[in-house]
Amino acid sequence: MRLDKYLSESTPYSRKEIKILAGKGAICVNGTIVKKSDVQVTEQDEITVNGEKIFYRKFIYLMMNKPAGYLSATWDDKDPVVVDLLSEEYKHFEPFPAGRLDKDTEGLLLLTNDGQFDHAVTSPRKNVVKRYFARLDAPAEFNDIAAFRAGMDLGDFIAKPADLEITEKPCEVFVEVSEGKFHQVKRMCEKVGKNVLYLKRLSIGELVLDPALEPGKVRELTPEEIEAFMK
Repeated sequence: MRLDKYLSESTPYSRKEIKILAGKGAICVNGTIVKKSDVQVTEQDEITVNGEKIFYRKFIYLMMNKPAGYLSATWDDKDPVVVDLLSEEYKHFEPFPAGRLDKDTEGLLLLTNDGQFDHAVTSPRKNVVKRYFARLDAPAEFNDIAAFRAGMDLGDFIAKPADLEITEKPCEVFVEVSEGKFHQVKRMCEKVGKNVLYLKRLSIGELVLDPALEPGKVRELTPEEIEAFMK
């Protein structure tokens, strides 16, 4: 591919900026200064900009510990969105949320610019289980477990069977669902007479929220984590 395409997809530099950098002798291909940004290169070539080695990548896969108060979107004219939390290093890839979390819900959120990966995470046919921690305004009861396992008619759709796990503190529970409908966990809890006061997603499939990831921070997924979804 052209050098400017390689670099524009792998760095925050625009094609115009890459042309300027090449003219200044700041770009090297396999140790040789390249003055033109339209030369052909491959992923096997060693390319540096201002001495920094650049690795080609078209797609990005991020794990975010989403804080409350942010919309799972790329843009909104009223509220802040999760993309606002990203550095320019990641923003230039134009990632979007793979799935969503409500504005006031915290925890594991995936972002990518790979449509195939997004489909693997969010497709209802995949039955990817999402695990949540919820704090309720009233104690959960044994009958609630059976109600979740039976599935629920929520009016606009019938929720698939889900798991409710009551902790030693009955107002604190874990919920596992294989769908991602709007306000689903909250609505299922409301169906059994409880309101959710706090909600946090802990895992998606086998991918667990990194405990070292502070609210609002991101890290890239490992190749093994990406492959687990793509399978």
